[in-house]
Amino acid sequence: MNILVLNGSPRPKGNTRKMVEAFCEGAVSTGHHVDVIDVCRKKISGCLACEYCHTKQEGICIQKDDMQEVYELLKSTDMLVIASPIYYHGISGQLKCVIDRFYASAFPKKPMRLEKVAMILSSGDPDMYDGARFSFEGDFLGYLGLESKGMFTAHGEENGSEEKLEELRDFGKSL
Repeated sequence: MNILVLNGSPRPKGNTRKMVEAFCEGAVSTGHHVDVIDVCRKKISGCLACEYCHTKQEGICIQKDDMQEVYELLKSTDMLVIASPIYYHGISGQLKCVIDRFYASAFPKKPMRLEKVAMILSSGDPDMYDGARFSFEGDFLGYLGLESKGMFTAHGEENGSEEKLEELRDFGKSL
């Protein structure tokens, strides 16, 4: 299976990155191919709401930035993993720009091979996931009709704990 991880953390050695690495270890160990895009290291602008992708070019965004790399990978992606620290009850702003730009790639329907999705979230508090959960359920399960493979969270001292990292390794292996 081809898996695309969109890592929305700006910290190259932060908690979200550690969780992503643990997931990838597990998935790769059982033969899956995993691409990780650190969206905070990319130049990806927000959606312009110009409707070019829906009216003139059937799924092609008018903006030519690093989102082109994501669009290209989506063509061969079977499973998407959204990973982010929680910022103000939701995913990071950089990742939100990427999610908004899915609008072009979902026209006239979702990418052909994309069937599954999971979310990995890190926060300081156990009650901070509602905004991210709303996006996960609405954008990916509802609008794109993807199969949920779960939402994995770590907060406070769970962040970076071997128990939490092992849970993510096991999840990657289970796919």
